[in-house]
Amino acid sequence: MAAKADPAAVRRHRILFRTIQQRRNPKLRRCDITVTDQAAVKRAVKAASLGNAMEWFDFGIYSYLAVTIGHVFFPAGNDTAQLLSSFATFAVAFLIRPVGGMVFGPMGDRIGRKKVLALTMIMMAVGTFAIGLIPSYASIGFWAPVLLIFFRLVQGFSTGGEYGGASTFIAEYAPDKRRGFFGSFLEFGTLAGYVGAAGLVTVLTAVLGDASMEAWGWRIPFLVAGPLGLVGLYLRMRLDETPAFQKLEAESASASEAADPVETSAKGDLATIFRQYWPTLILCIALVGAYNVTDYMLLSYMPTYLSDELGYSATHGLLILLGVMAFLMLIINQVGRLSDRFGRKPLLMAGMLGFLFLSAPAFWLIGLGGVLAITAGMLMLGLSLVCLLGTMSAALPALFPTQVRYGSLSVGYNLSASLFGGTTPLVITALISLTGSTLMPAYYAMAAALVGVIAVACMKETARQPLEGSPPSVCTKEEAAELVQAQAPEPRF
Repeated sequence: MAAKADPAAVRRHRILFRTIQQRRNPKLRRCDITVTDQAAVKRAVKAASLGNAMEWFDFGIYSYLAVTIGHVFFPAGNDTAQLLSSFATFAVAFLIRPVGGMVFGPMGDRIGRKKVLALTMIMMAVGTFAIGLIPSYASIGFWAPVLLIFFRLVQGFSTGGEYGGASTFIAEYAPDKRRGFFGSFLEFGTLAGYVGAAGLVTVLTAVLGDASMEAWGWRIPFLVAGPLGLVGLYLRMRLDETPAFQKLEAESASASEAADPVETSAKGDLATIFRQYWPTLILCIALVGAYNVTDYMLLSYMPTYLSDELGYSATHGLLILLGVMAFLMLIINQVGRLSDRFGRKPLLMAGMLGFLFLSAPAFWLIGLGGVLAITAGMLMLGLSLVCLLGTMSAALPALFPTQVRYGSLSVGYNLSASLFGGTTPLVITALISLTGSTLMPAYYAMAAALVGVIAVACMKETARQPLEGSPPSVCTKEEAAELVQAQAPEPRF
């Protein structure tokens, strides 16, 4: 931190100190401000959101078919052991995610967001499609779970570069005052993926029946991923790089040849991320951990909880969850708008406090049984979750500067998702088995929310402000002119 200048010296040399201050904080020029192309922003949001929808469609399918997958790919015996094996394989994909984040994140900071997002889309589609082709344990024995784990690893590795890239892509395209609104479409894609997965599994189960689903019907949702991946790849290849990354590239290209080569090659370097940005990385991990535990508990684990722990049919639980998620899709963009107006912190804090104080009553209602009680309990959890869903995709990219944004966010997000997100169904199932208490999901969510409350209290407010290391981004030329005019000195009389 620079030492504060002596007031007496400032009075004696006003012009000198004013010049130094202007060099440190140069005034904005009109050419420094990005005026967004609304059509390009919409294309970017659509392409990023579709990839996110496909990611969660894949993971949603696996969650909702966990019981069936346990029967198909693992030896017959104890049902709980089969379910734990299935969820362990679910968690395996999350264990590899940090590796994917460490590979794809810095790559996205070096060669661009667009190319890496296209690559992750291809890998994700291939991994999911291949799972639909694996023979059962009854056909090939030991190799069935081995192949399942391998392609889950492919899925997890590709997903390591997906969320960080997609959220960075939208954040860098969106105008500063509407970043929350446009960012909320990323999580709209999350809900759409889950709704698509839940809807497809529900329809197939109702039409085919449990026997046919276990024999061959479970393969259909996985095979759908192939065509979806091609559509997503086409949309992503049509995009231009983000304005923020283009500006970063231009500055790098025009840098003096005398610049320190270590300095100019450091962007995207993992060592730099861990060495220089570790406090923000820890904050990111805490925020994502709290958010992921609650997210996976409601959107992934809940149907299994209703069927295995409370004895409801799989279709019954999925239909209620489907209704709740459809409702959240209707309001999530309004939550994004609210975060633009009132700030990220108030919305995030509302969501964390909701899980802290409402989880136990919600699970008590769910435990009572009946459509109304279960729906009410799940809505209490859903309204808390939508405060996080509609805000987090705008809040997280703003934590890091442009030159390391993709890499830092990918590392932080995936480390946290690996430790706390994908393990949530496995941990909750094990805790219920160990304690016999059906309220364990509530206690687990409350513990995560407490961490989230502390993390939100520690973060800076970033709504309606330029991303660090990026030029201001506005919707119109008039708004850009107002920004420049606002810096003009007031006339003295």
